[in-house]
Formats: sequence, structure tokens, C-alpha cells
Amino acid sequence: MDVHLAWASVPFPDDLVGPWVEVRHLAEDLVAVESTASLSRVYHELKWSLAEDAALIVAPLAGRPKLKGLRPGTTTWLRDRLAVWPGPDTGSHATGRDAEDSA
Repeated sequence: MDVHLAWASVPFPDDLVGPWVEVRHLAEDLVAVESTASLSRVYHELKWSLAEDAALIVAPLAGRPKLKGLRPGTTTWLRDRLAVWPGPDTGSHATGRDAEDSA
């Protein structure tokens, strides 16, 4: 199962229908999509749900993004679906707090 992040220049409809298990509205113009469908399929289904002149970008997420100020439950939703990014920036900050706990 993949998670895609999508941003549009207009709000996404609340009742998005497409080839996905779940769509999580992170902000009115930002959604996370859990799907087994290809990036192209997810992109086109989202595109067809928006006004023709709306800007849209869709990208797969390979790991947990850093985030702040999104709707409650977003960090947990992403944590449940995505692995931690490999590499040096996966743990604590100089404060000793985990970045996800401060989101």
C-alpha cells in the first residue's frame, strides 16, 4: 500500500471517490491518499474531481514527512502507514524531543 500527498489550488471535495483505501484531509487544499493504485491513476482520479483550471501536484511518500499545524490525528495516521526515513535525520533534535511529538 502506498501513500501519496496531493496539493491543489482549490479545496478538495469531502466525498472523493477513487481507487483508494482512504483519503485523509490534512488541510482544505492538501490530502494524503492511501492506495494500491499507481501514481498516475491517483493523480488522474484527483484531477477529475477538481475544477479544470485547478493546479494539482501528487507525489508518493517514501517515509514519514516532518509536519506541523495540520489537522489533529495527521501524525498518527501517517505514522501508522509510513516507515521512518532512513538516514541521520530520523531521531531526536537537540532538545531531546522527538519531532513528531511536537507536531
